[in-house]
Parts: sequence; structure tokens; C-alpha cells
Amino acid sequence: MSKKPKLGQNFLVDENACLRIADALGDISQRTVVEIGPGHGAITGLLAPRCARLHCIEFDPALARELTFRFRNDPHVTIHHADILETDLLQLRTDNGELTTGPLDVVGNLPYYITSDILLHLFAVARQGLLARAVVMMQREVADRIAAPPGVSDYGPLSAFTQLHAQVTNLFTLPPSAFNPPPDVYSTVVRLEFASRFTELGVEPEAFNKFLRASFAQKRKTLSNNLRNAGYTPTQLAEAWPQDLAPQVRSEAVPLEQMATLFRSLNKTV
Repeated sequence: MSKKPKLGQNFLVDENACLRIADALGDISQRTVVEIGPGHGAITGLLAPRCARLHCIEFDPALARELTFRFRNDPHVTIHHADILETDLLQLRTDNGELTTGPLDVVGNLPYYITSDILLHLFAVARQGLLARAVVMMQREVADRIAAPPGVSDYGPLSAFTQLHAQVTNLFTLPPSAFNPPPDVYSTVVRLEFASRFTELGVEPEAFNKFLRASFAQKRKTLSNNLRNAGYTPTQLAEAWPQDLAPQVRSEAVPLEQMATLFRSLNKTV
């Protein structure tokens, strides 16, 4: 019987899949890469000879020690026993306070139970211009959700936040047998090319993010009801409501462009 993984980990053991993930980052010979949750180093071993600098963020102390020993003779590889959600990625781009590298690339097999939290953390970092791209694996249903267009059942707040910050490409899907121990779900590898759309949409990032959270606060309510619950009055909504937006529309059916139009109109009336 396979030993249960610590911290809910399922380790990727498909060598071809590991190679495809490493290849999906492209030419990283002059780049700094951050690997989230390297585990036993199946992908780390492929990245180390390819990139200029490699920072591995591993939460499990035993795995961090294992990797530190394995890569002890690779000075450009640094193993951090840390929580990615509490890691200051800016520090990984600096040396003695001086900026030493351009935007980071990210790779990793994201823990299923905190995938959304990690994505939101990466988006916050990307807004500062610190990230170029990410090749990450997640539960297939989550990958489908972040790539879904408005108006389909999978589209929701995580879809909107993702597509506001990055271009999403679903690369390939892996069966449970690609992991040890096998999870109960299929996993999909996606590439995120970070390119925030705030300037294009003419919105202030923090205020628009807050507006989106309010818009999706309750899935079964209409967009107008959610916004009323957030403090907008019926008069404010009526005056700002775009003519091409149905009055009873739900947030899941509204493209980011129309969300931004409504947001800008409301900012003129509040």
C-alpha cells in the first residue's frame, strides 16, 4: 500500500509530463524561475540545468531538507522552506537590495485545496510587474473554470480575476495514474502569460478588484442585486447602467469590458 502523502500532496511521476511542463516555459537560460511545491524534485531536476536562477518554495520541511541536500552543489538553486502565500517574491529578484533580474517565471503543481489562493497571490504580484509567465498544474475543473468565457456555466469570479490579469492557455490534461499516490481527479497544466488589463479597461486596480468581488458576492443574485448589497442605490445603478446591459443580468454573463464600463459610470455618480 502506498504511503499517504504529507499535506495532501500527490507527486507527479510521469517523466514525459515533467518534460512537457519544463518545455512549456520556453527558453529560460537567462531567467529566474520560482517553483511552487517541488516535492521530490521531478521537475526541479529538469529546470536546474536550464535556468539562470531557480528558487524552490517547499512547505514540507522534510522535502525541503531532501532538496537542499540533492542540490547542494548547485549554487544557482535555492531551496526555501516556506509558504508560497507568505513569500515575498520581490526578494527573489534582488541581491543586497539591488534588483538583479527581470520578471520571474513560475512553475508548479498547485495543491488543490489552495489553488485559488495561490492564483490570487500570483495576480497581486503580477500587478507589480514582477511576473512574466507561469506554467502550473491544477484540478481539471479549476483549469476549465479559469479559461471559461462569460456566459457559460463555468465562468465565475475566479475566471474574471484570472482573465483580468493573464492570458490563459490550457496545455494538456493528466490522468490520476500520472501521480503517486493517484488523486481522485484529473489534472490540467495551464500557461498564464501575465498581462494585466487595468490600463486597457481604464480602471484603477484595487477599486475594480473590490467592485468585481462585490459583483460576484452571491452567485444566484443578479448583478444589480449584488451591487445594491454592496451599497449602491437603485438611483445610482439606474443612472450608470449601460444601455446594452440587460437589467436582470447575472455577473457570470457579463464580459470584463462591460463590467469596466459599468464601474466607470458608477464612479461618476457616487
